Amino acid sequence: MSETKFQTLSGVPETSLITLYIRAIESQRPDALIKDERAEALVRQMDQKSLHKTTALTEDSTRLVTILKTRDFDRIAQDFLRRHPEAIVVHIGCGFDTRFERVAERNELVEWYDLDLPEIIALRRMFIGDEGGRYHLLACSMLEDAWLDTVSAHRQRPFLFIAEGVFMYFEGVQVKSLVLSLHEHFPGAELVFDAYSPFLRWAHNIKVARTRIGAPLHWALKHPQDVEQWSDGIHLLDERFPFQYPEPRLRRALKLRLVPFLSTGIGVFHYQL
Repeated sequence: MSETKFQTLSGVPETSLITLYIRAIESQRPDALIKDERAEALVRQMDQKSLHKTTALTEDSTRLVTILKTRDFDRIAQDFLRRHPEAIVVHIGCGFDTRFERVAERNELVEWYDLDLPEIIALRRMFIGDEGGRYHLLACSMLEDAWLDTVSAHRQRPFLFIAEGVFMYFEGVQVKSLVLSLHEHFPGAELVFDAYSPFLRWAHNIKVARTRIGAPLHWALKHPQDVEQWSDGIHLLDERFPFQYPEPRLRRALKLRLVPFLSTGIGVFHYQL
């Protein structure tokens, strides 16, 4: 794999490489919480020194929380497809994730859309594969209207929108505008995203400024119910906080569970629109 093509990524797009590397490392563990053989294969082709530098300052507990979040997203998607096998799934800000292969490839009815910036989608086409059959690629920003028009062709089918590691990099007004647009276009659809609390957003940004690794966060969610106030009809279905999980490998973060504003500082939130 040509490392120079990935070196062109910076800022928010570059964070896709961090999560790719974390999934690949986790997948190789004998006690792996998720298996992602495609991530393993991609990382083997990349420059290991550069990837290791990107994640060297990421604590073990933070990496594990990333994996726990990814597992939550996978499980929510799997549950949704069990309930609605003919659904439309849109993975907003897909990066180099291969969730379609992990949770939906055997589903013969789903239509799956992976959406990200043109430079990310171009690399996906080159190194992961092109679209075909029930799998589609959308090369644009989540803030553009064109992709909404494309997926609206399936308006009569159930919709699930997934945004993992995305919304926090945008301003609050942008996140709210997108959620309200989804609510307007696809009433009754389900949306799942992760978010940081204001305190952990601040702590993350301090670390980014110090290490120059990653990208600063902008939007934070103080209370999950705040999103329900954006419009009638938006309901919180579930909230999950990885730092609260009884996962033995999180033993180094046990103290966080005793402090509520830390134990709920990173969450996965599931809404009906």
